[in-house]
Amino acid sequence: MNATTYIKERFAKEDDVLTAVRQGIKDRDMPSISVAPETGNLLSLLVGISGAKTVLEVGALGGYSGICLARALPADGRLVSLELKQEYADFAHENLKQAGYGDVVEYRVGEALDHLAALEQEERRFDFFFIDADKANYANYLEWAIKLANKGAVITADNVLWGGRVHDETNQEESTTYLRAFNDLVAADPRLEAMMVTTGDGLIVARVKDSIS
Repeated sequence: MNATTYIKERFAKEDDVLTAVRQGIKDRDMPSISVAPETGNLLSLLVGISGAKTVLEVGALGGYSGICLARALPADGRLVSLELKQEYADFAHENLKQAGYGDVVEYRVGEALDHLAALEQEERRFDFFFIDADKANYANYLEWAIKLANKGAVITADNVLWGGRVHDETNQEESTTYLRAFNDLVAADPRLEAMMVTTGDGLIVARVKDSIS
């Protein structure tokens, strides 16, 4: 038994709700790129520990991560989820309704960068961010997250190990180079306290320092 299997068996067993979401994604021929069960469990834990009431998710897919985020919100909590495709947002919302969180989430469909600018215009602020979308814009999503962050907000981003490709110096695929640059950016940003966790496909966990505006 390897370490990943050991952890999954004890700390990250999927319940029927999440198993159904994963199967539904497969049945609809959607990309099978939901977060790993252990990553979903960690996201729930982080939202709860941070005491977040407002969460912004960039990339909804079928709602797997959305359920994990919503589960840890307090009764008055709110999740805003940005998704490029209407069909994905609709399916994600259907799944959150089935899980009992349909009234907690607000979906905004279209280019995430446009919606992020709109949220700034609306003076919306968030306590927790989860980035899991197109890798080319990870750096842009990070900057927007910092702009939209309440003091002390937590910013997370998935796939930062990219199946081990980011630390393989011979791999120069475009998506790999974007993620490699993103990781370096987070590590060096003076506005953040950050760590990379090897859970799942790698998760960046960063806290926005209280000293920034």
